[in-house]
Amino acid sequence: MTKAADKSSTTAPPINVPGRPGGFGGHRRGGPVVKPRNFKETMLRLWQYFGNERKMLAIVFLFIFFSAALALLTPYLIGKAVDAISLNNKVDFNFLEVMIIILISAFILDAVLSFMQGWLMAGVSQRIVKRLRDTLFKKLQKLPVSFFDKRTHGELMSRLSNDIDNVSSTISQSTTQLMSGAIVISGSFIMMLILSPILTVASLLTVPLVFLLTKSIAKRTSVLFKDQQIQLGKLNGQIEETISGIEVVKAFNHEEKVISEFEEVNQRLREVGLKAQIWSGFLMPIMNVINNLSFAIVAVTGGFLAVKGMITVGAIASFITYSKQFVRPLNDLAQIFNMLQSGVAGAERVFEILDEPEETDDVKDAVVLEKPKGHVVFENVSFGYRGDVPILKNVSFEADIGSSTALVGPTGAGKTTIVNLLTRFYDVTEGRILLDGRDIREYTRDSLRSSFGFVLQDTYLFSGSIKDNIKYGKPLASDEEVMAAARMANADSFINRLPKKYETVLSENGGNLSQGQRQLLAIARVILAKPAVLILDEATSSIDTRTELHIQEALLTLMEGRTSFIIAHRLNTIREADCIMVIENGEIVEKGNHSELMKQQGKYNNMFFNQFKNVEMAVDS
Repeated sequence: MTKAADKSSTTAPPINVPGRPGGFGGHRRGGPVVKPRNFKETMLRLWQYFGNERKMLAIVFLFIFFSAALALLTPYLIGKAVDAISLNNKVDFNFLEVMIIILISAFILDAVLSFMQGWLMAGVSQRIVKRLRDTLFKKLQKLPVSFFDKRTHGELMSRLSNDIDNVSSTISQSTTQLMSGAIVISGSFIMMLILSPILTVASLLTVPLVFLLTKSIAKRTSVLFKDQQIQLGKLNGQIEETISGIEVVKAFNHEEKVISEFEEVNQRLREVGLKAQIWSGFLMPIMNVINNLSFAIVAVTGGFLAVKGMITVGAIASFITYSKQFVRPLNDLAQIFNMLQSGVAGAERVFEILDEPEETDDVKDAVVLEKPKGHVVFENVSFGYRGDVPILKNVSFEADIGSSTALVGPTGAGKTTIVNLLTRFYDVTEGRILLDGRDIREYTRDSLRSSFGFVLQDTYLFSGSIKDNIKYGKPLASDEEVMAAARMANADSFINRLPKKYETVLSENGGNLSQGQRQLLAIARVILAKPAVLILDEATSSIDTRTELHIQEALLTLMEGRTSFIIAHRLNTIREADCIMVIENGEIVEKGNHSELMKQQGKYNNMFFNQFKNVEMAVDS
């Protein structure tokens, strides 16, 4: 498909209405919610994205190891310093001086190592997340149009931004804390056993409470954080949809309605977010109670052992510090697990997109469509967006090279579906479509779509200069070619009246231009791309009569020598078409040129006179 192809955000029909879920780029809100994958599978899959960063992780691990070793050394040194005070209150100041110097050095080195591991890990996490975001964005380009018909734009944007940000936070913070926690817990436990097995047993009495508490709360928070991300995606979809259609909202005085809808979605997000935060917030206060209980047990037991002469005061001091170091990572692990739940929830939502089936690959012996001529044949084509609801039924017709074919009929009759099948946005269910004598499925999809050019009712322009937007269909075009295409599209005159002419920067979707000007730029874009087959989908339906004359001139220039398919409701715009096909209920009920169809006194004749009767009545009134 020519890059000039515009994708409008047409409103999708209700879900219970048979037919296509949306037009070009159309979408509907909602959709099936995929059940979350299990925690282990997602973590293993996320690990695959570390790739070459595993070497850097090894370096980070060395920093963490040495930092943890220092953390394990300092309590032992503190205990020795306490024991330097003898029972007769004499102090070995030389020994204390050495201990203090060593302790200060250890603290400084620990700070340097902590900074280095944080700095390195930040780079690792950002590179991994960049790779994941690139993968997701590339995946979106490979997904079929049917996928976007079922998803809101805002919800997809949420996965690219919010969900991946959660993954980034999880990698940068949780990874180092997990590594450090594992070393400190195991090291502290060994030192506790060395200092006093009895005190070690006493300090472990509260550990089962920690694990039971963590497991209980994590079970609830995992569900809540997943739901929170889902609601956040819906909220983003609501915002994107409302802002994109703000003019329609205001035109129909629906401000209060959209505010109410927003408040409803926002309320659901607040409720699930509040529950998630409350449950995760339970963890630390209860952990502190358990920790204080553990310290009390250690203190009482240690005092008893000291009185019996079974342990020194310095050893008790060291043991209490080690027990704190042993329990604190357990507390941190509980917090980290909550963070992991949020990160894994985000990763799951990203992987859901990555697992979506892409457009089918080209057939093994697919050929590149070179120098397309534009001879199109539909042979007994049937199709349905849903298997049980046929949209096209045994449609057959031929469009000669350079001919113009108009498709008319009521909304939902199947006009746009014919175009979707021709461009292979969807593949036929039965029958086949030929382009230049070959089944279009035998061509490579890229070369096939490069032979088409689109001018749609809702033109889409990208942020950037006017020149860049025209060159979208031919990026290597020279400035002279761009200006020549603009002149052929009757766009050159209004462009030259702008302050910066072709370098004028457009706002989002060309919001600083009129609808007619945007349409002329779209036509210039297609002229520059020089497609063999042209598709006009209601290209002038939203244009005033005066502007329509300029656009009609540009379209005639564009259509010259090209096979053209015109979807139109305004029948006066297709009177000169070589062939007019009336589509109704997925079938061609009438076919011929304007004169022939008028003589048949059939459906086209009735449509034509009813339309002009309405125009005359409007003029008279």
